[in-house]
Amino acid sequence: YAGDPNAVTPNLDALASRSVNFVNAVSGCPVCSPYRASLLTGQYPLTHGVFINDTPLSNKAVSIAEAYKGGGYDTAYIGKWHVDGHGCRSGYIPPSRQQGFDFWKVLECSHEYNDSYYYAGDSDEKLTWDGYDAFAQTRETQEYLRRHNRDKPFLLMLSWGPPHAPYQTAPPEYRELFSPEKIVLRPNVPQNCAEKAKTDLAGYYAHAAALDHCIGQLQQTMQECNLEEDTIFIFTSDHGDMLGSQGNQKKQQPWEESIRIPFLLRYPAALGNEGRVAEKFIDAPDIMPTLLSLCDIDIPDTAEGADQSKHVRGEKPPQNDAVLLSCPCPFGQWLPAQGGREYRGVRTGQYTYTRDLDGPWLLYDNLADPYQLENLVGRDSYGDILADLEQILQQKLDETNDQFLRGEEYTEKWGYQLDERGTMPYEN
Repeated sequence: YAGDPNAVTPNLDALASRSVNFVNAVSGCPVCSPYRASLLTGQYPLTHGVFINDTPLSNKAVSIAEAYKGGGYDTAYIGKWHVDGHGCRSGYIPPSRQQGFDFWKVLECSHEYNDSYYYAGDSDEKLTWDGYDAFAQTRETQEYLRRHNRDKPFLLMLSWGPPHAPYQTAPPEYRELFSPEKIVLRPNVPQNCAEKAKTDLAGYYAHAAALDHCIGQLQQTMQECNLEEDTIFIFTSDHGDMLGSQGNQKKQQPWEESIRIPFLLRYPAALGNEGRVAEKFIDAPDIMPTLLSLCDIDIPDTAEGADQSKHVRGEKPPQNDAVLLSCPCPFGQWLPAQGGREYRGVRTGQYTYTRDLDGPWLLYDNLADPYQLENLVGRDSYGDILADLEQILQQKLDETNDQFLRGEEYTEKWGYQLDERGTMPYEN
């Protein structure tokens, strides 16, 4: 539905045709834990403090679960969590660190999708998902929908691990759909990265096709349970993946392949069944206040994101609409030795502009150059445009109280002791 020539996603295509499609959805801090913490709190990473992976999210903010419980909702979370920290990705997370969710079948983080574990509720017994974990988590979600009390509203968050490395671990029937030789690469994948990119992408699309099957299962169950009409259904992601574009891998980076994410929102009772495009930028901190507003629940004072519900309902975005991009402290797969750097930037309807600690770094005209092949920083003819974007960026930094300091200053402020990978040490 987004124009990818390789993807096989009939269920997502059908969902998109009946949803509000935010074509400018962005992961402003494009990496796992920061996005997830912002989703749960409605706050920016430098407020909640989860600006690198495997750091613990505190209970200081009113979480999305707590806000919905205050509105009379049951709350449930199934799948990957990745905001607990505490040095172990496979350990038990007690209720005091579950951010207020009632129903709970969760593991902090695993990329072993066919040998995947979880804990349920307040029990420290380690349990195993049956087979490919996304399929098992989807079945658990279907069961929740079937048995839930029809007289009470609910918030249910289902968090799959894939599509994500390791790429070649989707069920065989989905891997058979994609041959590396037939993958159409983006024009910004250098020739010396092409072979690896095609192999990785074939596996990535296999994971995506498997999740598309899950989307179809969920939609069918909602129909069977008469939940489809008056339920808000959202499909989104915490970040993209470079997968060879710009010669790079993974996330954290400010290019399109890393920052752009899907965001489909379907709500027939309020929005009807006709799909449409919303051009408003939306980022992780905006999701919680937007959903609470659509459900007529008060937005807590601790939330910082913008309520975008009027744009869900069809209002056009302002002409100077933009979203903040940030990497407060590069780590892990994007250390300085791999080109990682602190940056701040903005993505507007036409441009991507970022600066690092030394000054302007990247400037792309995304309309003329959608694959970001030509960096315009330093071009005299773009001086005025860069100045305008710098002004927009500074406004965003002021709004979010972001002083754009060195990464070490933020880690010292939060007391994070990083390992040789530049991240918090953890055990799997």
